Amino acid sequence: MYKSLYHISKMDCPSEENMIRMKLDGLVVIKKLEFDIENRNLTIFHSENDDEILSRLEALNFGAKLSNSETIEESELVLEDSNVQSKLLWSVLIINFVFFIIEMSTGVISKSMGLVADSLDMLADSFVYGLSLWAVGSTVLRKKKVALWSGYFQLSLALLGIIEVVRRFIGSEEMPDYRIMIGVSIFALIANAACLVLLQKSKSNEAHMKASMIFTSNDVIINGGVILAGVLVLLTQSKYPDLIIGSIVFLIVVRGAVRILNLGK
Repeated sequence: MYKSLYHISKMDCPSEENMIRMKLDGLVVIKKLEFDIENRNLTIFHSENDDEILSRLEALNFGAKLSNSETIEESELVLEDSNVQSKLLWSVLIINFVFFIIEMSTGVISKSMGLVADSLDMLADSFVYGLSLWAVGSTVLRKKKVALWSGYFQLSLALLGIIEVVRRFIGSEEMPDYRIMIGVSIFALIANAACLVLLQKSKSNEAHMKASMIFTSNDVIINGGVILAGVLVLLTQSKYPDLIIGSIVFLIVVRGAVRILNLGK
């Protein structure tokens, strides 16, 4: 039995963990995956050496590198409880999808592109968690097709969002409602932090999670950006802070779509 440690420099949130799980799915040599998102490390227990592991990790463009590998006794391996993992995935999927609906609807009502863009980021995470759940028992070909459909759908929405941002930059649009922007984003931030806590607790006996880990998440940083944009809209009485943060988040969603498309390769 082998125990290999990979450092993955661009793995900073649970949705990326699940993308890695899906990418490695189907490799029979892998017996267990242990994720340390805070330190951006992945420990893989595998029955024999297989270059395909690193090859698949590198295909995701997360900056994966093999740090070290050692042989261990098979008795040291403690398998994961798949039922617990499934329940947690359902929990974070529901949280993300509910906030996608909330942010999309309030973004349209408040005329905030920042909230609309953040809602798509929530939807992207929902896709990843949904794909992880749906992947159990499915064929590799079917999983790849669904990943491609999800990636193209997400990419289409993001590109439409970017076009709308450009239209609003050029046109004379009303200033977005900063109160809704700030209020909804605070709740979305709490929801993302809750997802991180839930997933991290599943991998640790500790009753809490370090605050430093929470703030390494792109999702939480995005929420903070929308809150900042709302404050700047208030202070400047201008629509531009919202449009700028909206543009940035839409580009992040595009990057996420490309990553999902990599799962379909």
